[in-house]
Amino acid sequence: MATGILVLPGEELSNDVLFAETKSSSPLKLGPGLRHVPPSAITPTIAGFLFVDHKKRAIWVESNSGRYIPQINDVVLATVHHSSTDCFHCALTPQTTFAQLPHLAFEGVSKKTRPQLLHGSLVYAKVTSASKHMDPKITCCNPSTGKSDGMGELKAGMVFDISLGMARRLLLAKQKEDGRIAVLEEIAEKVPFEIAIGRNGKIWVNSAEIKRTLSIGKAVQETDEQSLDIDEQKKLVRRVLKGI
Repeated sequence: MATGILVLPGEELSNDVLFAETKSSSPLKLGPGLRHVPPSAITPTIAGFLFVDHKKRAIWVESNSGRYIPQINDVVLATVHHSSTDCFHCALTPQTTFAQLPHLAFEGVSKKTRPQLLHGSLVYAKVTSASKHMDPKITCCNPSTGKSDGMGELKAGMVFDISLGMARRLLLAKQKEDGRIAVLEEIAEKVPFEIAIGRNGKIWVNSAEIKRTLSIGKAVQETDEQSLDIDEQKKLVRRVLKGI
């Protein structure tokens, strides 16, 4: 994955930039922050850094500003607001409309065994439908297999807010190499913990001790807010570990 090219809104990306980034002239999948202007121009809609995923043939602009807009296949942390006849209505962010989570969208449930989620319950889910004309829909199981794949209700732990850019970097398969994020890997070498990362700018952290959970979440937030590089993240982790 290539990164590091700063782009501005309305700036037309040249073929040299696009082809140099993708090493190919084959069609690209445009992600957040980019739009196609016929016949062949591609321009950013936000200021940020250009990212390219060579395997998925995808290109997008990364920015720490702006509000979350649900996209199909995004994994999100959602808070149950209320329940209706067929689904739970969940908040993704304060700005987005409630996402619909069907009562049966969990592994191994039936109408008689559906989960009883109360107001404030937290779930880890995936976006299955997203349109500006309709409320987003989410699920806590893989529609193809019926398995949870790690999704479902999250109990205990704490939720921390992070930037959308940080969320995307944490969700990369290679956080350190592609996202320049080492804080979680460094902490995991010393202490056990659980984490769920939502594309909607939230992370859930759980560990054996509340102090440890709080310290890990705060370390991720500090890395995000201060844009720490790899060496600075390692120094931060050493300081955090001394306190827990």
